Amino acid sequence: MPNKQKLELTWIGKDKEEIIEPRILIEDPEKGYGDKSSGNMLIHGDNLLALKALEADYAGRIKCIYIDPPYNINVANPYYKDDLPHSDWLSLMYKRLTILRNLLLPNGFFCCHIDDTEGHYLKVLLDEIFGRNNYLNTLYIRVRYPDKTLKSDMDFHKEIEQVHVYRKEYGANPNLIIQENGFEKFCYYVNEIGHGELTEIGGKKVEIIKQENYEIVKKEGSLKGLKEIWATGTILDGNSSGRYFRDYLTGRNINDGYGVIYKVYGIGNDQFDFRYFTGPKRVGATKGKYYQGIPIDKLNEDGVKRTLPINNFYDFAGNFGNCRQEGGVEFRAGKKPEILLNTIINYFSDEGDIVLDSFLGSGTTAAVAHKMNRKWIGIELGDHCYTHCIPRLKVVVDGEQGGISKAVNWKGGGGFKFYELAPSLLKKDKYGNWVISEKYNPEKLATAMAKHEGFKYCPDTEIYWKQGYSTEKSYIFTTTAHVTAEYIEAIYNELKRDEALLICASTFDSYTNCYKNINIKKIPQILFDRCEFGKDNYNLNIIDVPKMEEDE
Repeated sequence: MPNKQKLELTWIGKDKEEIIEPRILIEDPEKGYGDKSSGNMLIHGDNLLALKALEADYAGRIKCIYIDPPYNINVANPYYKDDLPHSDWLSLMYKRLTILRNLLLPNGFFCCHIDDTEGHYLKVLLDEIFGRNNYLNTLYIRVRYPDKTLKSDMDFHKEIEQVHVYRKEYGANPNLIIQENGFEKFCYYVNEIGHGELTEIGGKKVEIIKQENYEIVKKEGSLKGLKEIWATGTILDGNSSGRYFRDYLTGRNINDGYGVIYKVYGIGNDQFDFRYFTGPKRVGATKGKYYQGIPIDKLNEDGVKRTLPINNFYDFAGNFGNCRQEGGVEFRAGKKPEILLNTIINYFSDEGDIVLDSFLGSGTTAAVAHKMNRKWIGIELGDHCYTHCIPRLKVVVDGEQGGISKAVNWKGGGGFKFYELAPSLLKKDKYGNWVISEKYNPEKLATAMAKHEGFKYCPDTEIYWKQGYSTEKSYIFTTTAHVTAEYIEAIYNELKRDEALLICASTFDSYTNCYKNINIKKIPQILFDRCEFGKDNYNLNIIDVPKMEEDE
């Protein structure tokens, strides 16, 4: 039998099964800002629980994900306790990365910022989750100058960090920079002063023009200009003009003399029916050139364009050194400059796409995405979600002019909604029994049950028992009232023949479950084996932002 074992990274605790509770998100309108219809989301809470809360509604919808998780470098950090055991760090990242991949569009991109403490392990982990064939590149980011030391007792200076870039699936193409060349390279013009000698070379009509009967003038490029190309190297094998020079014009200076120009008819793909070739200019020279016009397929365009590959090194040391106050909030440890996110978001998303950052920090990713007319989702745990992210994003909506604002002509606008994670649906009572949390009113309970059962919560304005749907004809109804046979019969009489209903209730008569298109389940019993309830901490040991003195 073939060995089906796959190449993967293993560690203690990897196989520990934890099924994350799909919490609901509770909007706090007082903390939102700007356009009330905005789809932008700022979420406060453990990011693993928050990602799980988003999964049902946002799976396959996110175009670009950028995360900047704790590097696990085992040093003091004012915002994160960045010293988890290696295996714990891997386990926590593995859970998050799995959901993050699910959230991406098929043509979406994932970018993870890291340093070399865990960067190589992370790369192997990402290969396993995304597939090694979906690895695109690693961007190397200079984050500090060579003479900017972190600690005097360090043997090695940490100057470079990395951003691993993956696509969700084959066929996802980043946005390459299009360089507009115009006609500036088509700046050569051949003036024929006298006639040449007509002949045939290599099956083509050729006019051999002596040096005194022509001149080549270089001036401003235009539609009628020619581009000068050396007939050497790979050109000699790469196109018809190069091969023609190689096969028929090389060495002809022995008979034709130096400095002649060959006007060859019936060659090339430009607007002219001929192409000029020059032989060697002086004794001892062997190379020649040819002159081509603008290709026919480019004549109807504004200019000649080409795409540039994405660089994999960026020197942002100066930007990292000066971004401490960007956005009007100070975040000294690990804050990323807006120009970095501008670069990433520009390559890997388009206007109107959704950008997600589940380690939002001071809010840089959301701020930049907002200014670049993307939709965004940001997740952050700790009080700096209130003290940093909210104030920063409010001033972005108001049109603040720091960071990339002037470069992208940001004038303000839009808005965002603020959400808190709901508490766990189930809790243990004083006797150790699982019961529904008292923090869930009937509406929240109905919302939660719809999520647990795979329905979209969307109450019908006229039919009370249509609280959510999974398909066009399949509905869910959650109630805290005791369900009797008469209650069920009344609903059944309203159901259409091709409709189905799931009822979730705390108590119901034992003989009520007798209709083929109505299914009744008892809560909380149906939830016990679904997931891990009552756990609020899956975080990477994130702690609150301390208050700093000005001279720290």
